[in-house]
Amino acid sequence: MATDGDRRSTREGGGLYGPAFVELFFDLVYVFALTKLTQELVGDLTWAGAFRMTVLLLAVWWAWSATAWVVARFDPSRPSIQILIVGTMLGSLLLAAALPEAYGDRDLVFASAYVGVHIVRGIYLLLIVRGREARHRILRILFWYLVSAIPWIAGAFTEDPLRGALWIVAVAIDYSADMLQYPAPGLGRQRVSEWTVAGEHLSTRYFQFLTIAFGELILVAGAALESGDFTINRTIAFVSAFVGAVLLWLIYFHRGGALMGEAIRSAADPVRIGRSASYAHLLMLAGVVVSAVGDHIVIDHPFGRTTSPKVAAIMVGPALFLLARAVFEYRVLGSVARSRLIGFGVLVLLGPPMMFLAPLLILSIVNAVLLGVVISDWRALALHPRNRRHHHSPPK
Repeated sequence: MATDGDRRSTREGGGLYGPAFVELFFDLVYVFALTKLTQELVGDLTWAGAFRMTVLLLAVWWAWSATAWVVARFDPSRPSIQILIVGTMLGSLLLAAALPEAYGDRDLVFASAYVGVHIVRGIYLLLIVRGREARHRILRILFWYLVSAIPWIAGAFTEDPLRGALWIVAVAIDYSADMLQYPAPGLGRQRVSEWTVAGEHLSTRYFQFLTIAFGELILVAGAALESGDFTINRTIAFVSAFVGAVLLWLIYFHRGGALMGEAIRSAADPVRIGRSASYAHLLMLAGVVVSAVGDHIVIDHPFGRTTSPKVAAIMVGPALFLLARAVFEYRVLGSVARSRLIGFGVLVLLGPPMMFLAPLLILSIVNAVLLGVVISDWRALALHPRNRRHHHSPPK
């Protein structure tokens, strides 16, 4: 059976398609998913809780990212692709709803939703896509999702720590298969460098997902302040959290973001650049989620008792974001602003002494470091005016 999802649905020549409205609708599920992840980590601020949330975040990102790459390959204006996106949205919503009890009573729902999203998407593409090579590409990817489904589902029928170990294996299979270009028995290794992808589309999609994550920072700060009294200390903490969110946002949009689509489109191996950008954005997403948890802690108890998990929640998020932003800039532009690496190094070195300070003071120091990075960016713009358009032009 072939429908309008055949070769006409591909982005011939990597055409410059912007995101379809159905994709923006699809993203609403992930607003919900990120909120649930943040709430769970706030409620279980332990190293074990951080480990569990890391696995879940990797799964959530992969469900979103894999769909973004499909739509970067196929034209979202086609009804068959829109049906695919909406169907994936339903599966993703089930996955997000199961997140709070993914390691509890809803483990099978979570694992089944995650596995179902990938396998059903692959089978559906096989039905609507024509061409031997195109179907072989899909079959290679589908093969590995069937392999990873085994530890995902098996983990749902076990208890921790075995469940956690099986799900780590499952996540490793999903990510490793992508890095290895999906080799499969009888089908060989997939030459993803030959794919046609819309660089501008991927650029905008990553931009939009990070915008969702930054929105989570604002939502968490507002919810944390609303849940208690509007005291002076809590209000100051709220303002500090807001300032931190703005600083991270400014750091993300300085260079790189506006150039990613152009870099992917003009690269000899556009998929390699796109994949690198994907992993860098995953790390930035993790940094933003952890920062949201840190903000919640500071607003709840600005001068409360400091523990190592609290210090980590407040400092690791911004540090990870700076490191990931440096990796992203290097992969896209081939160079890195030293301010990113210096800011990361300062946060790492300041980590241990922060055990002796109150949460609000720790957040203030983190914001001072981020402000230094932003000022450095602004100075670079003043010294090199030709880069100004890259700073003010988000992906289109």
